[in-house]
Amino acid sequence: MDSNALKAFLTIVDQGSFSEAAETLHLTQPAISKRLAALENQLGTTLIDRSHRQIRLTDAGSRLLPHARRILDEIHNARVALSPDSGQVEGELQIIASHHIGLHHLPNWLRRFKREYPQVLINLQFMESDAAYEQMRKRNAELAFVTLSDSMEPSFHVFAQWPDRMVFVAGAEHPLASLSKPELSDLADHPALLPDTSTATYRVVSRLFLEANLHLNPQMPTNYLETIKMMTSVGLGWSVLPLRMVDDSLRVLELGKPVSRMLGGIGLSGRQLSNAAKALLDIVQEEENA
Repeated sequence: MDSNALKAFLTIVDQGSFSEAAETLHLTQPAISKRLAALENQLGTTLIDRSHRQIRLTDAGSRLLPHARRILDEIHNARVALSPDSGQVEGELQIIASHHIGLHHLPNWLRRFKREYPQVLINLQFMESDAAYEQMRKRNAELAFVTLSDSMEPSFHVFAQWPDRMVFVAGAEHPLASLSKPELSDLADHPALLPDTSTATYRVVSRLFLEANLHLNPQMPTNYLETIKMMTSVGLGWSVLPLRMVDDSLRVLELGKPVSRMLGGIGLSGRQLSNAAKALLDIVQEEENA
């Protein structure tokens, strides 16, 4: 099978349209349609149902999909293995970072990385962790730095990880801030400003309230921790935020309930990393373990 035809097939599936796939691969729409048609002719079957406005895989297309990804992964691995100078750190490095990691961790890593490896061109995207996992499945980045999930698929490999301590907080003028020894029951009387229910942070907090048989009253969910911090600081409710985000606008509520999450750098299992990715991971490990 022609690797370009397989790439066209995967890009059509991932982008959800022929036109967007053509733009992604810098091809004309007739050219990408021709590549798919050539692959279908070679296999003797239709891979994508064109009778609907929305892209739909046929049964054969669904069966080909995981094999196509593995084939292109192996081609990628072969190119990495046959690199003329296996020790050289250069080229383009595509990475994804969650908004929190991008604001509070990434600057130190990249400052050092650009100083030590100025010949590497970094292509950086910011997005929520759930979206980052999806982009990694589509091979749209080599590494993603995200909140690690306790239900992570085996197709992902964790290359680096570190704990992110979190604390219960309220605004300086919030009624909870005046309590010397607040309890979970005190928090239950006030709105909670937490990220979406699908996040690790929400699940940890929700579990604490369930175990104490208390009602959790979440308000205005958002996954942008800077937004949650602002809403908490002006007294709209209490929250749970990373310790490194706490400043004079917030008061830590000492409940004696330790909360933590794991942050980390992930890649895809079976897909070899470039030297640039390995170099960045070395820096991340050193900086976060310091």
